Amino acid sequence: MTDLTRQELVKALPYARRFARALVGDQKTGDQLVAVALKELMESPSRNDLSPRQALYGLLVSAFMERHGKDATVGIPLRQRALLLLTSLEEQSLSSSARALGITDEEAAVELNKAREGLQGIAQTSVLIIEDEPIIAMDIQDLVERCGHRIAGVAHTEADAVALAAKTKPGLILADINLGGGGDGMQAVGRILRTHEAPVIFVTAYPERLLTGETQEPSFVITKPFEPMTLAVATYQAVTGGVTPV
Repeated sequence: MTDLTRQELVKALPYARRFARALVGDQKTGDQLVAVALKELMESPSRNDLSPRQALYGLLVSAFMERHGKDATVGIPLRQRALLLLTSLEEQSLSSSARALGITDEEAAVELNKAREGLQGIAQTSVLIIEDEPIIAMDIQDLVERCGHRIAGVAHTEADAVALAAKTKPGLILADINLGGGGDGMQAVGRILRTHEAPVIFVTAYPERLLTGETQEPSFVITKPFEPMTLAVATYQAVTGGVTPV
């Protein structure tokens, strides 16, 4: 492996971690898949026609299938879920996503359309929004409601978030990390999770800073600014834990 490829691989790792965590629903299992995929990539020359990032995406899906095959067809099928995540959360083109998964652009387009249709049947939940900027909070609230969810409340500070969570018991928490003078979003979520269990999606302009794999980190991270489809996919994965319970 050349020095250039090594540098590209280092840059790709945070995004591979984000993709894997969102695919399986938690940090630990996602990071384990990344370790498996990384080892295979380093040992196999067969993926050299792809960029390190593309190769890791494809290997992560394969590793998921091998280790969690029973979950691959539950809810939205695995390949469709992967395409949703690649094109929205990872902001990959349809063509790049297709190459990563080893399918044609035409196959990817058909599968992606099926996946988007499947999102319409997502289980609804109540969402607590933690965001210090009122205008951004209003935009997020609009997106959440367009995804079919209810708003449990909107908190602009750490203290308000903890109080609202205790009162409303949300089914999902959507939290900004930097709350300005109002505290810290991650600390707010940490305090909430001591007494109330709920999936969490963190929103940040710098996702790579939260995806080092070195400490306890979020399972779901989306990048500011984000599109409605990105939020729809992230909430689906967060609410279902990566798969749909039966």
